[in-house]
Amino acid sequence: MSNPQPHEQYVMGVDYGTLSGRAVVVRVSDGTELGSAVHEYPHAVVTETLPGSDVRLPPDWALQVPQDYVEVLQNAVPAALRSAGVDAADVIGIATDFTACTMVPVLEDGTPLNELPEFASRPHAFVKLWRHHAAQGQAVRISTLAAERGESWLGRYGGLISSEWEFAKGLQILEEDPEVYAAMDHWVEAADWIVWQLTDTYVRNACTAGYKGIYQDGRYPSEDYLAALNPGFAGFVREKLDHAIGQLGSAAGTLSARAAAWTGLPEGIAVAVGNVDAHVTAPAANAVQPGQMVAIMGTSTCHVMNAEELAEVPGMCGAVEGGIVEGLWGYEAGQSGVGDIFGWFVNNCVPPRYVSAAAAKGIGVHEYLTELASGQAIGQHGLVALDWHSGNRSVLVDHELSGVFVGQTLATRPEDMYRALLEATAFGTRTIIDAFNASGVPVTEFVVAGGLLKNPLLMQIYADVINLPLSVIDSEQGPALGSAIHAAVAAGAYPDVRTAAAAMGRVKRGVYRPIPENVRAYDELFAEYTTLHDYFGRGANEVMHRLKAIQRTASAHRAGTAAQDLEPAL
Repeated sequence: MSNPQPHEQYVMGVDYGTLSGRAVVVRVSDGTELGSAVHEYPHAVVTETLPGSDVRLPPDWALQVPQDYVEVLQNAVPAALRSAGVDAADVIGIATDFTACTMVPVLEDGTPLNELPEFASRPHAFVKLWRHHAAQGQAVRISTLAAERGESWLGRYGGLISSEWEFAKGLQILEEDPEVYAAMDHWVEAADWIVWQLTDTYVRNACTAGYKGIYQDGRYPSEDYLAALNPGFAGFVREKLDHAIGQLGSAAGTLSARAAAWTGLPEGIAVAVGNVDAHVTAPAANAVQPGQMVAIMGTSTCHVMNAEELAEVPGMCGAVEGGIVEGLWGYEAGQSGVGDIFGWFVNNCVPPRYVSAAAAKGIGVHEYLTELASGQAIGQHGLVALDWHSGNRSVLVDHELSGVFVGQTLATRPEDMYRALLEATAFGTRTIIDAFNASGVPVTEFVVAGGLLKNPLLMQIYADVINLPLSVIDSEQGPALGSAIHAAVAAGAYPDVRTAAAAMGRVKRGVYRPIPENVRAYDELFAEYTTLHDYFGRGANEVMHRLKAIQRTASAHRAGTAAQDLEPAL
């Protein structure tokens, strides 16, 4: 008589990206993905006018609507469950991850301020998406003051605090809309807000607290420091930010009756502490050992890796003890624009004949440009570009920087520029890797996840530029799979994230390998990239900052003129 087969259990991972949320059902025993579904955010990214309003936004703003996140739970989760064909009763946990730093101003009970009638037309009452870069001025002041005072935490962030993070965005609200700031009871990471909606309990996750909230060695920046930034900001941590912190892989609570009705999942199952999309992807790729850098390549790229020792890496986005897995220092760096840059080029710089040619071949414009660019020898286009169309996250941490092409002539074609942009993002990644290596945090393996790994030309360019083999995650749902791994740990199926990653993670090692002659050719181009990088990015020429200032002045003048034009005649 044969032994009965163990009853299979499942977990749900939900990945909140920039434009949509994706849910995936995963088998606990081996990480097999059984079903998935996507829900596009109805409001996408708000960059021009507030929803249902004629209130215009200044440059560098990027907002979202929190109700769109709830709709993912109401639509994508049940659809993924149907797609998987499993019994909901066999799902033992759910976990979520989010883009970061994405912030929600809320009341004491978690109600977003934009849902209150009195704040529906106030931009600062909405979610500030990760790529909201309008707080650069505040970020510069935060970093400059910390350096002047010798604040010990500054070195943990490579010497600079980003405009994308919690403090800069919070200070911007105080200084630009103090009424919204006063009404805000909690300044909450979206990663924690969505867990709050699932459990009716607010738990602040250790990952974003450390990487985005300047939480180091058990404390935040002091009230004395915050008061020196702005007297009204002195109580920011105590009044708006500080909250109980949950460790990664632990349970934040259990699924509430309301959330069970939304999702179709059993009430009372484990809900894991929230996390960041990049950081949960490392376990999904089974890349949690020291030296394994994971690059999650999509609209932007986030680079995460573990190390046994703490070091200060210039321009890193943070070093956090246990920030990825327990017992190791987790490091983060990143590029603010990658896929977004390619998308911008296709949407704005490609002539109609290319669109027609791509359609005639039955492929997309990206694929068509890639096909044309693949036939070129390295350097044949005569171009070098800077990948700063969304600013620079690492290693310069300056979102006032902007994109550059050098070498264009009347003979330059769209495929030339497209390839130069692909190469520029690879050069940006090499700059990051070089900074880690030079700081005593060696990168020994490069593992790629995210949608851009589907482009083989781009992957080979990266292998050649960084001169490392590229491993690739064996999943199209890297962050969602990583969240599912955390759900399994939170539900008690595995003792820790590393054990769960070994069982459930999926990766193909060394898929792309550097070609020696290509490495040599790209070394020459990388030297030119570095010259431009340092010239425009390290103070030799401040033209990009001056142009941003001119743009803001012109935009403010135009907005004021438009407002006057709308005033009724007396």
